[in-house]
Amino acid sequence: MKQAILTGLIGGVMGLIMSFLMNWLLVPIPETVLANALGNGISGLLSGFMVGFIGLLMYLKKSTAPEK
Repeated sequence: MKQAILTGLIGGVMGLIMSFLMNWLLVPIPETVLANALGNGISGLLSGFMVGFIGLLMYLKKSTAPEK
């Protein structure tokens, strides 16, 4: 359980950084509400994918590592 929380926390921070960078660099100042919603949706999709992918990689690495 502790490992799952740590993995989720690390993935969440990475997703936060990715979402922040996408909103800052790609859609810095949206002109309309629709552009703002679209930018947030795209960054949420990509950061969610990154969280899931990094979490999966960390899980696979931990589960296949020999125990000490």
